[in-house]
Amino acid sequence: MSDPKVVSRTVAQSQAERSEIIFPADTNAIGNLFGGRLMQWIDLVGAVAAVRHSRAIVVTASIDHSDFVAPAHVGDLLILKASVNRAFRTSMEVGVRAMVEDALGQTLRHVSTAYVTYVAVDREGHPIPVPCVIAETEHQKRRFADAGRRREMRGEETQRSKEIRAALGAGWHV
Repeated sequence: MSDPKVVSRTVAQSQAERSEIIFPADTNAIGNLFGGRLMQWIDLVGAVAAVRHSRAIVVTASIDHSDFVAPAHVGDLLILKASVNRAFRTSMEVGVRAMVEDALGQTLRHVSTAYVTYVAVDREGHPIPVPCVIAETEHQKRRFADAGRRREMRGEETQRSKEIRAALGAGWHV
């Protein structure tokens, strides 16, 4: 599925958007959107952006950061926007922003932001290379740089987790 001749794509070429009306089955007892339901929608719209960028099958590797900054309620119109912030060898960081649209006032209220890492894979599930990202605007360039810093932090966290697992395997038990 991936085209090896394509070495880069702009952020705009892979952006994705999803809209959802929040129904009672999507909410808790006080009418607020379930965080897990929001995460499902974040993962879906993020995957669309990753597929558009890589032109390949993608799998979710991590959702390493998500902020729930305001609730969304029954009847709200939720808009989710996803962009590939940066591509590495076989993985991509996708930023997803969720907002509630006030159709009457024509305003958007920010409710959540998440950073999701996807890996492009072939039909056997083996990682494959992805195109580079061309960040064109100042905002996209900032997100590109921020994604590099988050990747470094993820690497440090992965190393700490390996050390903890090694210590647990050496006689420590939870």
